Amino acid sequence: MDFGPILIMLAALIVLARLGSAIFARFGVPGLIGEIVIGIVLANLVIGDWSFLGMLGIEMGDAPSQNYEILEVFAELGVIFLLFAVGLETKVKDLLSVGKAAMLVATMGVIIPFIAGFALIEVYEGNMHHALFLGAAMVATSVGITARVIKDMKLMDTKESKIIIGAAVIDDILGMVVLAIVVGMTASGEMSISNIALISIEAAVFVIAVLASAMWVVPRIYSYFEERNRKRFERTGESHSGVNKLILAIAVCLGFAWFADIIGLAAIIGAFLGGMLLAEYAWEWKVEEKIEPITTFFISFFFLNVGMQVDLGEMATGSAVLLAAVVILLAIATKYIGCYWGAMIDKTLTKGSRNIIGFGMVPRGEVGIIVASIGLASGAMSSELYAVVVMMAVATTIIGPPLFARAFRKKYPPEYKLTPDDMT
Repeated sequence: MDFGPILIMLAALIVLARLGSAIFARFGVPGLIGEIVIGIVLANLVIGDWSFLGMLGIEMGDAPSQNYEILEVFAELGVIFLLFAVGLETKVKDLLSVGKAAMLVATMGVIIPFIAGFALIEVYEGNMHHALFLGAAMVATSVGITARVIKDMKLMDTKESKIIIGAAVIDDILGMVVLAIVVGMTASGEMSISNIALISIEAAVFVIAVLASAMWVVPRIYSYFEERNRKRFERTGESHSGVNKLILAIAVCLGFAWFADIIGLAAIIGAFLGGMLLAEYAWEWKVEEKIEPITTFFISFFFLNVGMQVDLGEMATGSAVLLAAVVILLAIATKYIGCYWGAMIDKTLTKGSRNIIGFGMVPRGEVGIIVASIGLASGAMSSELYAVVVMMAVATTIIGPPLFARAFRKKYPPEYKLTPDDMT
């Protein structure tokens, strides 16, 4: 293996990715969009027989080059660490305390977009696998993007914010289960009740086992080692820090991702659940801040690779442009309607509050893109539909936050002071 070209490729790509991220962030657009756009530009920067990717030794297609295979490994690690980091911010007790409103908002926000996406592709081309993956890509909300908007507006303590964050977390878990079912069904090549039931049971058992472990097993292990360390200190006057927390976190992340892959689920599901397992102690152990540089480095290759899969030639036809426009409109409308209806269970929420919740759940961000990349890699999604899904994820990520912020400002203008009723 010649390391020189590999090192040059990685250095060039990480610099370009971070540059794109910084430029887009300056205009208030999530940096991940900039990294995806850079990937699209690089992949389509072709002049005659010359291409930018070819200059870096990156050859894609049926016979990928060694450089591209290494880039794919980095990209896969990126998405695994990203979902692990999301899991670290998802405490089980927070999930259990958000109430019926957040649960129904999340459930309706999953069912309606999935049905709409599935039905659209079934009518458009009659391909069940394509329909399943589009439905799955339209399901999950980007917790990070929505939370960032709320935090910037300094309205984290409002009732609407608590419902949105709680619903987005539950939404992600439901999305992971949907993805697990879709991946399992496309891998087996059949859509039978028994097959769906088996995959659903596997996913449910995995999730329940992790939640139960996070609530009862991990705290006992933590208490055991804390007590052991206390006795050691009393006996010797020395405190023993125990296992390196960063190494433990990485081992849990990769181990759970491997286990999920072994039982037929997506590796990112295992990484997400592994993060949830440690979420209660992530802040105390400073795991989040230690894992962040690793995630930041690897995830840039994932978003670059996402953009590199988009062939603008696939979007040159009128039918592809029309399909993309319909999918984007459906993604916005169905998520808004589903979450708005779900919020109606709480009679104390006004129409303005339901608008806030509906628009707050619109951004798909990295989650929809992850689903699309899995579908493309498994051969269950065409390159045209993949490009459409990426455009949908990018569009909802750009369009959602301004709509959400506008709805929030309508109810909570800048001079508005929060009252106890707003925060319950």
